[in-house]
Amino acid sequence: MQTADAHFVEAHGAKIPALGLGTWELSGHSCSRIVEQALRLGYRHIDTAQIYDNEREVGEGIRNSHIRRDQLFVTTKVWTTHFAPNDLVRSAKESLVKLRLSEVDLLLLHWPNAHVPLAETLGALAQARSLGLTRHIGVSNFTVALLAEAVAVCPAPLVCNQVEYHPFLDQQKVLAACALYGMALVAYSPIARGNAKKSEVLTRIGVAHGKTAAQVCLRWLIQQNVAAIPRSSRLERLAQNIDVFDFELSDAEMQEIFTLGSPKGRLTTMPTAPVWD
Repeated sequence: MQTADAHFVEAHGAKIPALGLGTWELSGHSCSRIVEQALRLGYRHIDTAQIYDNEREVGEGIRNSHIRRDQLFVTTKVWTTHFAPNDLVRSAKESLVKLRLSEVDLLLLHWPNAHVPLAETLGALAQARSLGLTRHIGVSNFTVALLAEAVAVCPAPLVCNQVEYHPFLDQQKVLAACALYGMALVAYSPIARGNAKKSEVLTRIGVAHGKTAAQVCLRWLIQQNVAAIPRSSRLERLAQNIDVFDFELSDAEMQEIFTLGSPKGRLTTMPTAPVWD
């Protein structure tokens, strides 16, 4: 099995490992154990967030793996209630305390927040970078229009937009916008929360390559120069998800998978108004 060590998506000086581990809904000892096992299997990209309430456990898993820090790419995300400038920097420092890291590799705004001017929030995010709290900064769940605004007002380069992306959700406009601004796209829910295995097309293509439908999803994303962060709590799935660098989808297979996409394929909805308060 090949590991993800040599496969990156690059943007504005950031080298984001093309295959990472998402940790949404992982908690407690199970979370730290999964992170440790993933790193031992060859993962080098770990994604967490303040709202996941597992940064402490993610940090524990990183330490238990004994993988050198300079070999890892760690992302966390600032929650929307911490977007006021002073609050953002303070909350980023709190995340580092929980992770027991001196800096993260990537700090993202988790969702847009219309109640705080974007220029102020991005100014604070850039300040977190200049203070050495993070090596790179970016956004998550930003639309094409918001990306344009963010790039225009941010005083430092934004390296990525992390969004839901899988074969059932058409994200070509967002992907094109990221390319236009030299940004990477990082895909969460890349296996559509397990729905990939229900697809006859993905299953058939997988059989042709000796792979699962989930592995086909991940390979499809990687061949678009997209980084993917599937979440799993099962060791065998961790091993399968990283085993996607020894085959290649044909142009015809890629196009057939694209036909599965729809603007209505979204699984994640924007938090409701009370979240902003």
